[in-house]
Amino acid sequence: MPKLPNEGQCREALLARAIADAIRQYLAQVDYANIPVGVSVRHIHLSKEDLARLFGPGYQLTPTVELMPGQYATKETLILVGPKGIIQNARVLGPPRSRTQVEISRTDGFVLGINPPVRDSGDIQGSPGLILVGPRGAVTLSEGVILASRHMHLDPQWAATLGIKDGDRVRVRTNGARPVVYENVLARVSPDFWTQMHVDTDEANAAGLSSGDQVKFL
Repeated sequence: MPKLPNEGQCREALLARAIADAIRQYLAQVDYANIPVGVSVRHIHLSKEDLARLFGPGYQLTPTVELMPGQYATKETLILVGPKGIIQNARVLGPPRSRTQVEISRTDGFVLGINPPVRDSGDIQGSPGLILVGPRGAVTLSEGVILASRHMHLDPQWAATLGIKDGDRVRVRTNGARPVVYENVLARVSPDFWTQMHVDTDEANAAGLSSGDQVKFL
């Protein structure tokens, strides 16, 4: 016959269940369960070499808005040229990186005539390229254009409260008149981050999201 749990084991199981229920109720009510949204419009991360080719030797980017600690939007923009069309005023973000990366939406891809893959930032191998045109020159990229994976930046306090580790994939639900559930959201945890979830303009428009709205961690 199977061995029945004793009274002490039953009490421990009930206590564990009560604690888990209390944690779920707590997270459903506190701000930690709600993640602010940042809608990412098309943008470019330039290498130092490409920055010099496009804007001139020794050129320094001009920060305008801080996006994350040490990361910022700049006043500089570029023209994107694809096989079928162009997009003007694509924003450059700083600081420069080791490799140039262009992040666009699927709709932008239709305009340009390219079909970039959904990738985590930095994973550009085998992605399509395009031409970048700046005030002092042009750069032809053989690869580097992606649709950025939906992701959230978390400071360690938020991550610890939610039980999330760097590199985890999580689920979140949007609020509003057109709620959706986002699956497979990459969690990035660092003391250099503010807590914010990033989606591109296509994903935001489909769910009626704007920067500053909140989504709920599931």
